[in-house]
Amino acid sequence: MKLERRRFLQLSAAASAVPALPHAAAALDYPNRPVRIVVGFPPGGPTDIFARLIGQWLSSRLGQPFVIDNRPGAGSTIGIGIVAAAPPDGYTLLLVSTSAVISAKYYPHLSFDVVRDIAPVCGIADEPLVMVVNPAFPAGTIAEFIADAKSRPGKITMASVGNGTTPHLAGELFKMMAGVDLLHVPYRGGAPALTDIMGGRADMMFEGMPSLVGYVRAGKLRALAVTSPQRSPVFPELPPVGEVVPGYAASVWFGIAAPANTPAEIIDRLNAEINAGLADPTLSKRLDELGGTPLTGSAAEFKQRFVADTQKWAKVISDANIKPE
Repeated sequence: MKLERRRFLQLSAAASAVPALPHAAAALDYPNRPVRIVVGFPPGGPTDIFARLIGQWLSSRLGQPFVIDNRPGAGSTIGIGIVAAAPPDGYTLLLVSTSAVISAKYYPHLSFDVVRDIAPVCGIADEPLVMVVNPAFPAGTIAEFIADAKSRPGKITMASVGNGTTPHLAGELFKMMAGVDLLHVPYRGGAPALTDIMGGRADMMFEGMPSLVGYVRAGKLRALAVTSPQRSPVFPELPPVGEVVPGYAASVWFGIAAPANTPAEIIDRLNAEINAGLADPTLSKRLDELGGTPLTGSAAEFKQRFVADTQKWAKVISDANIKPE
């Protein structure tokens, strides 16, 4: 009787291990065909550029093409939905950014839950925004700006690249934490917003470094602060907003994700290869030129950031009562 029971337990243990074998074998053979990286924005923007940089690196390391598939629309939710519904086999990946976790709350009635249906794989870069004003604006520091804004509530215009975007939310977070009332003016993209600030038709905005560096260095815009917790090597003279508004941080991050339930072996392999790329001097220098700091770490660490920012920006959207246009 004891022998029969022992034999039964042995067979049960062997049977339970069988489903894991195909996943392990798939990971050992991964990738054996082209891999698609879905980007929820048009070609040419920062998200697309980071996707192509990492795609080229992974192609060279893993011996298969990593093909960029741009699927823009609805704050990247179209692209996220494609990946959420894809087979979890590692052959459809997502270039994910802060926009993804913001859009998950901003857009109602989505077909997916970004935390449940997307598996973070590895970060790529962390990039602060910059708070800029017209050079003729009276405030020369972040503290002076806050004092000015409190003296004339609702009179200072805060431009943004669009309603519900990361720069917009960074501004809303600033308004709440600094206790100021700014008039939000959304534009259809960064170029017209920056043009109006330089022309004196709008007062200030938060925007990404790649769009601003040339204008700031040419004296066409005045930068007051960066939104990262630390100073940026691109503008080391600028203080973080958090030095005056304790706890404020609103960096934009970029990374790679996959459909939920993608085998851990595949996620771990991609994570290791991406981290190797971030340590490569050539790729690291290119990220630095784009204003980004390499966002290294494990898949678990990236997931922690992913989930925390989902909750953070959901609260900002709710507290500021931000609705889709």
